[in-house]
Amino acid sequence: MKRLFVKASIGAAGLGALLVPLQGCTDLNETPPSLISTSNFFTNEAEVLAALAGVYAQLRTTAPEGGSGSLYRVNEVSSDEVVVPIRGPDWNDNGQWIELHNMTWTATSIATKNFFNNVWNDPYAGIARANLFLSAVQNTTFANKASIVAEVRALRAFYYYLLMDFFGGVPIVTTTEPGKHPRNTRREVFDFIEKELIAARDSGLPATRPQEDNGRFTQGGADAILANMYLNAGVFTKEGAGSGGINATAYNSCTGVTVSGGQDACLAADSAATRLLNSPYYQLADSFPQNFRADNYKSPENIFVVKFIAADGLGFKLAMAILHYNQYAPLQPWNGFAIQAQTYNAFDATDKRRQVVLIGPQNDVLTGAPACIREPQPCGAPGSQRLVFTDTIHDIRAASEGDGARIYKWPVDPNHVAEHSGNDFAWFRLGEMYLIKAEVEHVLGNDATALTWLNALRARRDAVAPPLAAMSDSVILRERLFELLGESKRRQDLIRFGAYTNRVDDPSLAGGKQARSDYYVLMPVPQSQIDANPMLCQNPGYGAPACP
Repeated sequence: MKRLFVKASIGAAGLGALLVPLQGCTDLNETPPSLISTSNFFTNEAEVLAALAGVYAQLRTTAPEGGSGSLYRVNEVSSDEVVVPIRGPDWNDNGQWIELHNMTWTATSIATKNFFNNVWNDPYAGIARANLFLSAVQNTTFANKASIVAEVRALRAFYYYLLMDFFGGVPIVTTTEPGKHPRNTRREVFDFIEKELIAARDSGLPATRPQEDNGRFTQGGADAILANMYLNAGVFTKEGAGSGGINATAYNSCTGVTVSGGQDACLAADSAATRLLNSPYYQLADSFPQNFRADNYKSPENIFVVKFIAADGLGFKLAMAILHYNQYAPLQPWNGFAIQAQTYNAFDATDKRRQVVLIGPQNDVLTGAPACIREPQPCGAPGSQRLVFTDTIHDIRAASEGDGARIYKWPVDPNHVAEHSGNDFAWFRLGEMYLIKAEVEHVLGNDATALTWLNALRARRDAVAPPLAAMSDSVILRERLFELLGESKRRQDLIRFGAYTNRVDDPSLAGGKQARSDYYVLMPVPQSQIDANPMLCQNPGYGAPACP
């Protein structure tokens, strides 16, 4: 039953002429609006749902190795979780991975061209699809219209949430009218997203959905994004680093930031998280791995997910970027992404959440057969060498095939089709709401309550780690690492805790990251986007035209 709504996106391929990806992405005109009218489309709810699937399909670009995969790559590789070293002839790519990890990018450099430009384009493509949909249905009548309109407004708000997170202020566009659009401030974008999510939650989104609609937006999805936004309000309402802005070297608190209804952002985060924690529709999964397996559509913990199916072009394929060439027969993965030694070793040895990391002698992940390094001789033949993943990567520019352990949190689907697995990717799950609740309580000075929430998460229904005894900023940040490893959260967390730009790789990694300037808390607006839309401006530190 998991697959039904996702399969609708295949039927939506007929909308290809209407829903093509954007090229110049602040001129949000995917196609002339005249191609859709009430006389030739949206004559019944089935047609509406087919178009809606097209808006959802763009979510795949926000997940690991979905579409360009850039958004996930930036979140992970620019943090202390993942590094992509050069391995012989592989993974040089003109230095883009090292530039991304070491945070040496500029507004025109290769990481910006190959990663940040997609991080800009992909959400704006989703926004354009949402705007086109909302324009087309404005004067039509069909069943459940209010609910579906709320759903699309929530999706559009999520796409704007991603842009705000990476770039700060961006143009807010809600129509299909042709033209260039000026930049809105980050606070204006924050307020717009908040308003849209609250309106969608309160004026049409359902509290829950039947299993066949698993993956569609609910009130819980809106509350999860709001809880995260409010927690990050000390960052998300600031234009950049420096006086009066983001503190790049200390914790950025949500206290003192006023949000909708005159409420303090920390209290608003607490309220949104509490609504989810008290909801009858969500609970912690029976086991930690249940949230990530190919059947994770059954997990009661996952709140807002990107849907994947084991089908050509529609599957989850992060394993290809992680696993060794000889570890997923008959496929040949790419042997790229590795976890840093300092990150792996931060885990307590008894923490079950560390078991998502592959380290030591390796086997084929499906057959269990021993795996060997890439060579002509098969395993067991004279001269063959067993594949062993080490914790340490000695040189970012000259790594061996087995250097670096691997975050294998989403096991490959036994029923995979080529590299495509059926695992869903959860942007928000209930476990994170425990963490948000704990962090807010800590910020408000209620450390005993904060500790209770962290230990409840550790205890789960299948305990993953022993209880903690003390509370501090560093305890919260570490617990978020242990719980959310590889889930596209680390960059955001490090910025909030003032530990992103000044993080330093362990000396065991030659050529790794050193401390960088504070302004790297925001990404540069790609120069190609400014060239396409002269009404844009550049984020602080990246050159002209500087934003006021």
